Amino acid sequence: MIAALLAAVVAVSSPAPAAAPAGDVSFTSHGVTLHGTVVAPEGGGLAPGIVMVHGSGEHDRDDYRAEAETFAKAGIATLIYDKRTEGYSLFERDYSVLADDALAAVQTLRSRPGVDPARVGVWGLSEGGWVAPLAAAKSEDVAFAVTVGANGVSPDRQQSWAFETYLRHGGVTGSLVDMVASTNIRTLAGAGAFPEAGYDPVPVLEKVRQPVLGLWGELDRLTPPGEAVRIFRETLERTGNRQYTLKVFPQAQHGLRRTTNGFDKLDGFAPGYLDLVGSWVNGLKDGPLRPSADPPPRQESESVALAPLAWYESPWSQIGVWALALLAFAAYPVTALFRRRKSVPLARPARWLASTGLLATAGFLAYYVTLSAGGAMTPGPVLFGRTLPWLALQLIAVGVVVSGVVTAVSWWRRDEGGGLRVGLALAGAVLFVPWAVHWGLLVP
Repeated sequence: MIAALLAAVVAVSSPAPAAAPAGDVSFTSHGVTLHGTVVAPEGGGLAPGIVMVHGSGEHDRDDYRAEAETFAKAGIATLIYDKRTEGYSLFERDYSVLADDALAAVQTLRSRPGVDPARVGVWGLSEGGWVAPLAAAKSEDVAFAVTVGANGVSPDRQQSWAFETYLRHGGVTGSLVDMVASTNIRTLAGAGAFPEAGYDPVPVLEKVRQPVLGLWGELDRLTPPGEAVRIFRETLERTGNRQYTLKVFPQAQHGLRRTTNGFDKLDGFAPGYLDLVGSWVNGLKDGPLRPSADPPPRQESESVALAPLAWYESPWSQIGVWALALLAFAAYPVTALFRRRKSVPLARPARWLASTGLLATAGFLAYYVTLSAGGAMTPGPVLFGRTLPWLALQLIAVGVVVSGVVTAVSWWRRDEGGGLRVGLALAGAVLFVPWAVHWGLLVP
């Protein structure tokens, strides 16, 4: 009896630590129910927790399962979830909403048995490197923030730098680089087709008071890593948050996978990356961190802030000029179908003007869509510093100018018939030239 009573007292005063059970979870944010899985560590005791925040694009929980399972083996309960699709697309997203999604996941993980609610933080990759600090800035319930490949600059500036980096790596120089990395990005942002383009991460970092672990690959070609390390360190120091560790991994790319040059992705993560996350998170219980930062890695070029659009560069102005030029060029062959007087031959220079004009305007649109859909990252064969489609478009654009001059001279001398039809083709050429200069078709 006495032995049994003593055993019961010991059991009450020293309860066996509960293991954080693994399993599927659901939570609601901004009216959307999101689903995820908690990958739990084995053994007893209260475990710290991590909510993994996605990079850009469509992602589900399995995209980060490998990292989650490694973190769980290090004793960290990790919540991975399917990214929202409602309100998130190529042309629509809101970082504040994504941060609220992460915060809803944090509350879910904090409520799990076996998880220490005071030690649950967020981990964010790439776009998540903008979102995770925002979640930490919005709520003290976030115990820490881990970022991988995070940016210190705005999305439009980052994307411009990445496009230029990939194009120059592919051997592209000149006007195509400027068109894709500058004119294109500025136009998309001005049209509202680049959501969160001007998001500034610095004011958010200034509000983060939790410990920060920032991780970058030395050979990151999507995020300017040297600038990011420098901006993170300067911002956290300026605001008095000295609980940071900023680490750069050699021979690692944007997502901290192994790489030879930053443009390829080999199997496996950078050595030491996953172990560092585990030891850093577990070590937070031992007291405040001492600040630590690796030197910023070398970049081939610095990112550049993009200038706002001038009035004549506005998307509607550019679309209007393009459409009017296309219609003016198309009018020449279309009206030929309805001419009754067969005695007046079509002017050969005007036919060339209409043909090259149609090819240049329609061809540019097709190639622009291809580049915007990701073709800029894989430019393909290059000749004279130009991709083959761009070289062809530039040659056709020169053909528009030459045939326009010849047509104008012939029309002035009245050597050829055509009247209004030729005048429309020439009007198309007048519209085409400044438009083509703006988009780089008539620039080396």
